[in-house]
Amino acid sequence: MAHPVSPVSPPLKDELDIVIPTIRNLDFLEMWRPFFQPYHLIIVQDGDPTKTIRVPDGFDYELYNRNDVNRILGPKASCISFKDSACRCFGFLVSKKKYIFTIDDDCFVAKDPSGKEINALTQHIQNLLTPSTPHFFNTLYDPYRDGADFVRGYPFSLREGAPTAISHGLWLNIPDYDAPTQLVKPLERNTRYVDAVMTIPKGTLFPMCGMNLGFNRELIGPAMYFGLMGHGQPIGRYDDMWAGWCAKVICDHLGLGVKTGLPYIWHSKASNPFVNLQKEYKGIYWQEEIVPFFQSVVFPEECTTVQNCYIELSKKVKEKLGTIDPYFEKLADAMVTWIEAWEELNPVSQAAAAAAQPNGVKKEEPSVKSK
Repeated sequence: MAHPVSPVSPPLKDELDIVIPTIRNLDFLEMWRPFFQPYHLIIVQDGDPTKTIRVPDGFDYELYNRNDVNRILGPKASCISFKDSACRCFGFLVSKKKYIFTIDDDCFVAKDPSGKEINALTQHIQNLLTPSTPHFFNTLYDPYRDGADFVRGYPFSLREGAPTAISHGLWLNIPDYDAPTQLVKPLERNTRYVDAVMTIPKGTLFPMCGMNLGFNRELIGPAMYFGLMGHGQPIGRYDDMWAGWCAKVICDHLGLGVKTGLPYIWHSKASNPFVNLQKEYKGIYWQEEIVPFFQSVVFPEECTTVQNCYIELSKKVKEKLGTIDPYFEKLADAMVTWIEAWEELNPVSQAAAAAAQPNGVKKEEPSVKSK
């Protein structure tokens, strides 16, 4: 007699939140339903908080708007960007899960060369649950993937790898270009699917894109701050890159890994290059000094936590980049505020200390709007 097959639980179902910044109804979730429905969503509504955002039925989600940000963070809400997708990092702040996957609302399910729909979430989870190799490059890319291994000449002492903190996915169709490249190549589309995942070497920076991104919140969460961008700020569209530069130098210092490559999503909408140029033009100049700054960052040995590193980095930003523009002094202050908010909402060390003492009192969680 045949026994019924036990249903297979989605990977990390109770350990992962999906964070989505948006200004519109989330109809795009219908295409993602087979992959996302088992998971909890944190939706950060940007712009007008009185506008109603429609979420398709059947999804488990929390929805936060600007009023919620102000209510939960109080004066510290100043560190969360407004009218910019950088607001997504508020979702990272209030999540209580070990892993985060964040995606933009103009990204859809892509297909691999065989025509099979790509479950981007599963690939990110695979990337995050297997080690990285930041200290020595493996020419077969990810040696932990099925059908691959370490090549001849790879030191055995390094084959254990490093914990993976960030999984950076890519995009088919609309490339993630800056405004000048968009203007020069308005019709260019990315049709090249490369079936590879690689570790970004230690000491190498990269331009992180936030539209298809997974990370281990416990390993690197406090560094995933998307800065001050958008409304009231002199720059936009550098939020994910700022977080990527900060997180990468901290990963390098703490011995953590960053992977890039698979999975692909289908990026459906090209933003207006003229609007983008207005947002980016200062960043295009500033990045020529920002990147060398990050390349020169060295942390003291006593910086043994992400929070320690991030506070130290904020001091260096104020000292070294503040000479470029007063904005960076403001950004450095916001970096400190972000860490204060993180520790207030995620009192790990405080909770551990309280547990070690009699009659320890746990801090009350912030109230949320839930569905």
